[in-house]
Amino acid sequence: MNWRNTKHHYGALSMALHWAMLLLIAAVYASIELRGFFPKGSGLRQDMKTWHFTLGLSVLVLVMLRLAVALTSTVPRIQPEPARWQHRLARLAHFALYGLMLGMPLLGWLALSAQGKSIPFFGMQLPQLVAENRSLADWAEDIHEAFGSVGYALIGVHAAAALFHHYLIRDNTLRRMLPWGRTDGTRLL
Repeated sequence: MNWRNTKHHYGALSMALHWAMLLLIAAVYASIELRGFFPKGSGLRQDMKTWHFTLGLSVLVLVMLRLAVALTSTVPRIQPEPARWQHRLARLAHFALYGLMLGMPLLGWLALSAQGKSIPFFGMQLPQLVAENRSLADWAEDIHEAFGSVGYALIGVHAAAALFHHYLIRDNTLRRMLPWGRTDGTRLL
């Protein structure tokens, strides 16, 4: 099992971080969407919000690790080589996804801080980033919610692009990130 990326395929570490981030982001979105099924003031509704905060901050931790790995690793080549405009569009989409994974938890933390609320993180309370400020809290929460909607679109475009490349263009874009999609005949799973 190769933990590091090669010029042909992502390594086990990059793949694990990618798919763990997918599951974590899905759980963040699910927890805030499921909150609406419970009555206001109920313990279950508060639990969903707490999980949203905690998992959201976990995204921040994981994306820092992903960035460290990405900045110190080889990026496997796409074969056949895509058009220059596709490569640039893919880089822009990845930049936007990383911006989302960094910005959303920070905006959520800022909103909670400015509301004067505690910031839960797996039983700990994180420090507030700013003093209580209602207008800042409203601004941060509005931006956080708007970017949450943008996140759905970005994730959808990312997944659709991978499927487009796999089924229509038939290049190795998706296979590079799948443990069973290796082109060198070996399998990670």
